[in-house]
Amino acid sequence: MRVASIGECMVEFSAATDRLFARSFGGDTLNTALYLARLGVDTSYVTALGDDPLSDAMLAAWKAEGINTDEVMCLPGRLPGLYMIDRDARGERSFLYWRDRAPAREFFDRTDDATLERLSRFDWLYLSGISLSLYGETGRARLTELLGAVRRNGGRVAFDGNYRPRGWGDMATARRAFNDILPLVDLALPTLEDEQALFADADASCCIARLKDAGVKEIVVKRGPLGCLIDAEGGLQDIPPKKAVRPVDTTAAGDSFNAGYLAARIGGASPIDAGRAGHRLAGIVIMTPGAIIAREAMPKNIVKTGAYS
Repeated sequence: MRVASIGECMVEFSAATDRLFARSFGGDTLNTALYLARLGVDTSYVTALGDDPLSDAMLAAWKAEGINTDEVMCLPGRLPGLYMIDRDARGERSFLYWRDRAPAREFFDRTDDATLERLSRFDWLYLSGISLSLYGETGRARLTELLGAVRRNGGRVAFDGNYRPRGWGDMATARRAFNDILPLVDLALPTLEDEQALFADADASCCIARLKDAGVKEIVVKRGPLGCLIDAEGGLQDIPPKKAVRPVDTTAAGDSFNAGYLAARIGGASPIDAGRAGHRLAGIVIMTPGAIIAREAMPKNIVKTGAYS
């Protein structure tokens, strides 16, 4: 199974001490792509970068992680976006962004038909609400056409709502963009808090009902420390995390959960075991500052069938 993850990677600065910041690279769909690659899934990243040293360093880092970069567009004279992570005493994070002219925003405006044809042949396309927020109306229309082509070719689409108000001109535009692609989504991986902010869902059950009405067949609602609620294969399952932890940094919690879940499903695991796999990986990620944990900190086997051991 080949997965193409679509979106934007930025330069990341996270606090190392009171006065010093550590530089890394991150972005929601890139984080998921990296963890998918570490879990043995054939993963490509789809974005646009510049021709600067930071863009070169990103490409080198992705290749070192086993991510395929054949579908990365290079725009001469441009620079990637940048963000800074701020964490409170509970480990909850907020972000400051410098990304208005990031080249990733122009991917679907500049890409050609041959690229779209190649992308339509992947087994899975993975994207998020942040991915949608990057593109204008024309770009989102081309993306929607691509999602339809993937499904016509027998592929599937996974979508994490990941709604960030600052990325949108207004809420109505965001709702319309989400609603336009939901009928083309096979696996939805929303975070309840985000869905409540955008669609005013009263609870996880309301979120699931709305997504099912849109045509989504497999739904995994992430609820932070409460775990996830899964509606799939005709059943509804509440999957708590193995144990409660006090997070150091919740950056990439949802992104890593998504990677664990999708990798497990691609490997043939049931939705229940995939949910547990997602919790296991995310539980490790949130105990480390930044979006990406060290390779040696990765769990050896995230899928454990049956009860937790």
